[in-house]
Amino acid sequence: MPQVPAVLGRMPLPPTSVRVLIGFGLLLLVSLLVLHRHPARLMVEGSRLGPAERFLSLFEGANATIATDLRALTAGPHLAGTPAAAGAAAHVLARLRAAGLRTLTREYTPLLSYPGHASLALLRADQTLLAQLSLDEPADAGRRLVRPYHAYAPSGGAVAQAVFVNLGREEDYLALDRLGVSVRGCIAVAIRGGGYRGGVVQRAAGRGAVAVLIAGHADGGVERGTVILGGPGDPLTPGWAATGGAERLGFDHEAVMRRFPTIPSMPVSAMTASAILRSLGGPPLPAEWRIGVELAENFGGVGPGPMLVNFTYQEDRKMAMIQDIFAIIKGYEEPDRYVILGNHRDAWTYGAVDPNSGTSALLDIARRLGIMLQSGWTPRRTIILCSWDGEEFGMIGSTEWVEENLGDLHSKAVAYLNVDCAVQGIGLFAGSTPQLDNLLVDVTKQVKDPDVAGKTVHDTWNTMNGGINIERLARTDSDFSPFLHHAGIPCVDLYYGKEFPGYHTALDSYNWMEMHGDPLFLRHVAIAEIWGLLALRLADDPVLPFDYQTYASQLQEHTNALSAMMKNSKSVSLMNRCVDDLSGAAIEVLKEAKKLQGVDTSDGYALMRRRLLNDRLLLAERSFLQPDGLQGRGWFRHLLYSPPEDYESKLSFFPGVADAISRSTNRSAKERRAAVRHEIWKISRAIQKSASVLRGEFSYRNESLNFSVNVSP
Repeated sequence: MPQVPAVLGRMPLPPTSVRVLIGFGLLLLVSLLVLHRHPARLMVEGSRLGPAERFLSLFEGANATIATDLRALTAGPHLAGTPAAAGAAAHVLARLRAAGLRTLTREYTPLLSYPGHASLALLRADQTLLAQLSLDEPADAGRRLVRPYHAYAPSGGAVAQAVFVNLGREEDYLALDRLGVSVRGCIAVAIRGGGYRGGVVQRAAGRGAVAVLIAGHADGGVERGTVILGGPGDPLTPGWAATGGAERLGFDHEAVMRRFPTIPSMPVSAMTASAILRSLGGPPLPAEWRIGVELAENFGGVGPGPMLVNFTYQEDRKMAMIQDIFAIIKGYEEPDRYVILGNHRDAWTYGAVDPNSGTSALLDIARRLGIMLQSGWTPRRTIILCSWDGEEFGMIGSTEWVEENLGDLHSKAVAYLNVDCAVQGIGLFAGSTPQLDNLLVDVTKQVKDPDVAGKTVHDTWNTMNGGINIERLARTDSDFSPFLHHAGIPCVDLYYGKEFPGYHTALDSYNWMEMHGDPLFLRHVAIAEIWGLLALRLADDPVLPFDYQTYASQLQEHTNALSAMMKNSKSVSLMNRCVDDLSGAAIEVLKEAKKLQGVDTSDGYALMRRRLLNDRLLLAERSFLQPDGLQGRGWFRHLLYSPPEDYESKLSFFPGVADAISRSTNRSAKERRAAVRHEIWKISRAIQKSASVLRGEFSYRNESLNFSVNVSP
């Protein structure tokens, strides 16, 4: 987005009386402008409708237009950085303009990774050929798609025995240890489902494997995906945008080398994996492994060998252009406060679920907002609709934009609302930062359930899985990551259906969506309405609908869990006191908000107080950022909800503590305690800082928050 230049220079101060008159004059001018520009309420069939009611009233035909958009977007593959990506971009841009919205585009040139040559064969022990194995995807009968591969897997090859490692988790390697089986010098064969595929490859490399093959499902689909390490964004421009003339680090730079796995890897079909597993000898599979295996039933042991696997892979890395697309609806009262909605449009295959179910929902929101604009409505704050590119390679489009506009976003972004795979099954699933929980729940009470007549989404969500459960966003698998983990912006993530078996495969097609995922496209409509109503509340409510009491309650739960883990450590007691302080500040803010909710728009002083309150609510989340980032992982700065370094960590909050624990294997007990205690101090300071920001004043507490620590050598 274009930056707004500063307009005030340094000038000599006039006398006090003049400054007071100028101040009152400015307040009067602001008040008059607000009164003059405040749009009329919308009139529909003679009745007055607020923005939310008007938005919902535009549901007629929404499912049909969503279906039409999805069919167009999924007519062919549109992998980022390829010529085929242009069609989806042109469709999104045309639909946003047709809605009457102002549009912008931004191009970046990151390093992307594509497959070159690859081969796989089964050899006898004397290295003579036993069978040439297919690397094609059975479900891609027409061979229209990019062959299954792992983006950023390095070129390499190996002729080695294979070992079956189940899901490739640490517990699976411990099971192999008990059987006396090592993967050192071998090719590890895993089943998909053991967490992030890049982590599976990294763990195998740490155990000495020379390559990794990850098996697809028996339905014929083979899952493509990235294996890049260390977080999102272009690997050559960590922390700054990959613009055309930007500095780029060399491939031999330590920060770049850490981003790539050290061994090659490849996704393969269930049929190909079964051919390898049938050839294995060695100890039989552990009983618990057999339950989850959906490959051939008649394979032997876990290996190694006796047959050999010959695997080669040649990666094609190149700088490629990606394009982000934006539609902007400027606010009338606070145009410098941004409510941001985002979805990525690039896909590994056809992308009917991932991500274009979300793209078609975003376009429906644009359609409705465009109609509202034509009817005379304007939001109080600016709304930005974003169509990201390059997400599948590691949230590149969104990350580069956040890095480029970080200064503006720090002071102006209200919230980021993300939808990726909008519809992949039944039931609403949601994640958010805690201050948005109550808003999210309230909005679902206004939206009709797409599957149960006479019910709201809230009704069915509340009865599903024993009650409403809102996830915390401590993962890096979608575009909320740069906004929350790097910029400290409150976030929401929404989707229908827990899992999709055709994820990143040829099965992710319009036909699947029409036949199985959402035949009437009403779940798409529900997501669009929840998403749009969230945006309208955040853009139009006089006082931002943030509830930091909910945040404090969530932090108390985290602190209790950590206390139980650490057996009631004194350092956790310190954190409890900071959480209590945040809770007290949140209560004070709620009282203040009630007073300022409906102030007279002619009262310039009250409007200024409300603006300042909103700024405090907006900035409180930023207090949870560590300026220099987590230890050893500087890009991740959020002390509460960044992802842990170990993707298998059981701690889904306080990543610094999780990292200190996972890195403490070779440390003494005293060193482990000191490392964890230091991270708890960081979190406690951040929580206390957030409380001070909410209060909007310097800390006034004189009592010490220290606890006794033995510092003697």
